[in-house]
Amino acid sequence: MAENYDVIVLGSGPGGYVAAIRAAQLGLKTAIVERELLGGICLNWGCIPTKALLRSAEIFHYMQHAKDYGLVAKEIEADLAAIVKRSRGVSKQLNQGIAHLMKKNKIAVHMGTGSFKSANTLEVKGDKGTETISAKHIIVATGARARDLPFAPADGKRVWTYRHAMTPTEKPSKLLVIGSGAIGIEFASFYNDLGSDVTVVEMLDRIVPVEDADVSTFLEKALTKQGMTIKTGAALEELKVTDKGVSAKIKGKDGKVEAGEYSHVIVAIGIVPNTENIGIEKLVELDRGFIQIDPYGRTKTNGVWAIGDCVPGPWLAHKASHEGVTAAEAIAQELGNKDVHPHALDRSAIPGCTYCHPQIASVGLTEAKAKEAGYQLKVGTFPFIGNGKAIALGEPEGFIKTVFDAKTGELLGAHMIGAEVTELIQGYTVGKTLETTEAELMNTVFPHPTLSEMMHESVLAAYGRALHI
Repeated sequence: MAENYDVIVLGSGPGGYVAAIRAAQLGLKTAIVERELLGGICLNWGCIPTKALLRSAEIFHYMQHAKDYGLVAKEIEADLAAIVKRSRGVSKQLNQGIAHLMKKNKIAVHMGTGSFKSANTLEVKGDKGTETISAKHIIVATGARARDLPFAPADGKRVWTYRHAMTPTEKPSKLLVIGSGAIGIEFASFYNDLGSDVTVVEMLDRIVPVEDADVSTFLEKALTKQGMTIKTGAALEELKVTDKGVSAKIKGKDGKVEAGEYSHVIVAIGIVPNTENIGIEKLVELDRGFIQIDPYGRTKTNGVWAIGDCVPGPWLAHKASHEGVTAAEAIAQELGNKDVHPHALDRSAIPGCTYCHPQIASVGLTEAKAKEAGYQLKVGTFPFIGNGKAIALGEPEGFIKTVFDAKTGELLGAHMIGAEVTELIQGYTVGKTLETTEAELMNTVFPHPTLSEMMHESVLAAYGRALHI
């Protein structure tokens, strides 16, 4: 007989395990199904281990520039195997933490590959055989995987996805990165800091194309200064794997095709949702494989929900977690809990972070998107060079930009590039969630000396009141 639950979550990434925890907190009998490792891609192969790698690269960078801080460091070397080992250890520790959270919240864990037999029933195939479990509500949180080049699929030797790039057996001598989104740029930054000769190819006319245009321009100059080769408006025409490396032909924005030889290639051209072979085709509406949902995670079939990277973007771990909480609370409400009041996801207040060097962070509309939407704008920019803490840190490169509706003072967007901006952006995100205007931000007292003072100055600059530049 099938084990019965109130809620089953299919997938244990940052959306899935958070949804399961919230459902359990609300008193629902909950189970989670995972085919590989608790924590999903983010914890085991994405967000967390890449940040561990990038932290090692950052420290290596500072050690190489020790003299800038009055220090002496000799014979500095990067031990790639030790760097990777540390990264995997961080993931293992957090994976064990998720297992503890499942036990603490009395969530049943079914290890295996789950597929729908009906809207309320899953078949789970694991090492110990096949079992059937059922629930009043099932949340699909199966995530996504890296998209392959159709003419050169990843082989893990010369052609890498992010998973291969995270556990290399050797450092690329000459690396080609296809795609300049967050994943591509982070790995380009990591390997560049370790001494690889890095080339980035982007089909669009600027790198990190979802960011504000001023941020893209600044980052390209910074990465070029660090020694990277950046090719925008360029297309990969051909890629051939040889015994010694990879041969590539790249068509530039001028129409000319250049041939180049590389030791390795990282393909970072987007994701493919993991929605095949799980029996949902008749239960949900799919668009390019992504499950279509309402603002609370409901699909077209009662009792079937979806969250995270298998639904429309942005494809970010924190967005998945928020969707998981929302779906769990909406389910609890449907099951009669009158004390929960789920809030639909506000996509305009989802921050984005890229952990390259320098870091990038943003929330809301870019200046160009705000103009396209018909707003009259007040825009303020403040540079890192005008901030005492940034100079003291030896990090004077970067800026913070804020975009306001000139008529109402509403904060429409904020865009940052520079040291530690991924930690600063949440201030603006909270402001947007609270529907702040320039008046509240201007009248907020910011501590000194901090990098956050630049946030205040950027707001003041939008209204001609900047104090330190």
